[in-house]
Amino acid sequence: MTNTAAAALVVLVLGGWAMSGAAAAQSPEARGRVIAEKHCARCHAIGREGASPEPLAVPFRELPKRYPVEQLAEALAEGIVTGHPAMPEFTFEPPQIEALLAYLASLDGRARR
Repeated sequence: MTNTAAAALVVLVLGGWAMSGAAAAQSPEARGRVIAEKHCARCHAIGREGASPEPLAVPFRELPKRYPVEQLAEALAEGIVTGHPAMPEFTFEPPQIEALLAYLASLDGRARR
């Protein structure tokens, strides 16, 4: 391996490590918002205000008022198959679930503990 190739490999490895470290440094609420933006915002209002793009999709800020947030963990792990008619089935891994639940709780003004 040439010195140039070795240097390029080091830059790639360290750059990837720094990026993953930055993602890990985000708060659970911030990671949860990113998940909601990626998977849910097409239908649901995911912020503190605004209407859902899909009229039958409950705004996320209403979920903590309707359900204890912790009770949503099982549904997120096993796959939510109810909801509005256009809702696809999603399943999430435990770190994603924790982040999404922290974000939902933050919409009600309560951070999960």
